[in-house]
Amino acid sequence: MTLEQLRIFVAVAEQEHMTRAAGVLNLTQSATSAAIAALETRYAIKLFDRIGRRIKLTDAGRQFAVEARAVLARAAAAEAVLADLAGLTRGSLSLAASQTVGNYWLPPLIHQYHQRYPGIDIALKIGNTEQVATWVRDGLADVGFIEGETEEPGLVATGIAEDELALVVAASHPWAKLRTLTPAQLKTASWVVREQGSGTRHVFETVLAGFGIARGDIAITLELPSNESVRAAVVAGAGATIISRIVVATLLKAGTLVELKLQVPSRRFFLLRHKERYVTQAERELERLIAEVH
Repeated sequence: MTLEQLRIFVAVAEQEHMTRAAGVLNLTQSATSAAIAALETRYAIKLFDRIGRRIKLTDAGRQFAVEARAVLARAAAAEAVLADLAGLTRGSLSLAASQTVGNYWLPPLIHQYHQRYPGIDIALKIGNTEQVATWVRDGLADVGFIEGETEEPGLVATGIAEDELALVVAASHPWAKLRTLTPAQLKTASWVVREQGSGTRHVFETVLAGFGIARGDIAITLELPSNESVRAAVVAGAGATIISRIVVATLLKAGTLVELKLQVPSRRFFLLRHKERYVTQAERELERLIAEVH
C-alpha cells in the first residue's frame, strides 16, 4: 500500500465518482480505477459499491477512509516540517473557511500573503462552520476560519476579527418603509435562512432567542445552503434575513436591499488550529498578517 493509493482512494471516496476524482488528481480514469482495484484485490475486500455511474463507500470502505485520511494528514504534517526548515521560499498552506469568511473576508488576505510569499502554495476549501471544524480536526486543513465558536475539544480557537450583522429586506418589502422594527414584529416575518450547522444560522437563532423568540414562533420560508442564495432570495422578495453586512454591502449601497434598525449583536471570526499539530512558519506568517490588517 502506497501513499499515492491512499490519496487516490480518499479522492474517490470524496467525489463518489471515478472520473471526477481522476480530474481532481490530474490522473487518467484508468490509473485511478487501477489503484482502487489494486487495493481491493490485494486485501480481498470491497471498498466501494458501484451504483450505475456513481459509487458509494461500503462499511469497510468507510472505516478504512478514517485511517487513510489520518495517514495522509500525518504525511502532510511531515512534509510541512521539512518545508518549514527551508524557510518561506517554498511550501504549502491548506486553509478551510466557512462561507462568509471564505468568500468575502479571506480572499484579500490570501492575495496579500501570496504577494509576500509567492513560493507558498495556498489551497482554500469552503464549507459551513461544522464542516470546517471537522476538516481541521481530521488534518484535512492546516488552519480553519469560522464565524462563531466551535465545541470541538481538539481545536484551539483564536478570535481574529469582528463581523457586523444586519437585518435586511428587499426595497419592495412592506418593512422597507418602516426602517425600525420592534421584537414583536419579528414573529410576523417570513424568514430566509442558512442551513443548520452554519455560523450565520446560529447567530440568527441566537438573536431571536435574545428577544425571547423560539424557533416555533417564526415562519421560515426558505432554508438555503449559501449566503449568495439567501441574498438572492431576499432581493426577490422572499422575506427577511439576518446576514453579515459584508455580504450585502453593495446591495445596501445601491438601495436594492434595505437595512432595518434592530439591535443585532456583532459576532467574531475565529482562527482554528489543532492542539497537537506542528505550527509552521507559513501559518505563523499568515496569523501575523491578519494581526497587521485587523
